[in-house]
Amino acid sequence: MYNWEELRDKVNAFIDNLEFEREPIELYAPIRYTLEQSGKRVRPVLFLLAYNMYKESVEEALYPAVAMETYHNYTLIHDDVMDRADIRRGKPTVCAKWGDVPAILSGDTMLVLAYEFLAHVPAEKLPSMLALFTETAKQIGDGQQYDIEFETRDNVSEEEYIEMIRLKTSVLLAASLKLGGMLAGASEDDLDNLYAYGETMGLAFQLQDDLLDVYADEALFGKKIGGDICCNKKTFLLITALNMASKEQLAEMKEWMARKEFDAQEKISYFTGVYNSLGVKEVCEKRIESLFAKCDEYIERISLPEEKKSSLKAFANTILNRKL
Repeated sequence: MYNWEELRDKVNAFIDNLEFEREPIELYAPIRYTLEQSGKRVRPVLFLLAYNMYKESVEEALYPAVAMETYHNYTLIHDDVMDRADIRRGKPTVCAKWGDVPAILSGDTMLVLAYEFLAHVPAEKLPSMLALFTETAKQIGDGQQYDIEFETRDNVSEEEYIEMIRLKTSVLLAASLKLGGMLAGASEDDLDNLYAYGETMGLAFQLQDDLLDVYADEALFGKKIGGDICCNKKTFLLITALNMASKEQLAEMKEWMARKEFDAQEKISYFTGVYNSLGVKEVCEKRIESLFAKCDEYIERISLPEEKKSSLKAFANTILNRKL
């Protein structure tokens, strides 16, 4: 069994050795730039962790695992264009470095590459894996559209928000685990529990991301703090605050959200103060803890010895304990 750090290193080495023997160079430079920005490699590592629970060697799983990373980064490139983001993982975004048009085109090419990488599986497994991957991609598009629509709505419910982040974030984590299990020949029951585990972990992961955008150390977080506040992004924190606020606070928050021109730091400080006064941070932390407990239930149902599940548990603990 590999631990998650060893699998991450395998993913990084595999990506480093990828060769894009095509021109124009300007199309592939942003792709290389994006893929080489290593982090925890959450999605390909989840794929390999699930696969490694059933198979000793992971070499034949590297291409489809990297398909998850390639697809994920395609979505990030396009997200940054839509969000007008300048920084990603502590570096200039593709749209900031090359412009919107090259970012969109390079992102489109990464989507095609993701399908090409996924096709490196045995022929008999490809139809079912391709079907899950394609459905996941459609769901992520649904989630992104909901996210955009929520920006102009003041009445987004907590239930709507949770469904949006399930679609936009959770389903790719869930699919990464399930696809790894499918390639390894896991039982249907195990595949269902792997998917549920990843889906629940994704919800916790996104809620924590909402927290980090307000309360993280910017140097550790890798992007500017308060970006969600500045663009009125409907996060768990904002929705909870709107529901908990007094009439006076609600009116003041809506007045801030309606402003077209404002001092960014002043707006961030105002909303952070509201969150602190209402105890929104603590509400969010309790929800994350509840979701994490659910993850434990799903992994216990997987019909494997504890030692086979230990690496996945350790990885989940790592990514769900990012520093504020």
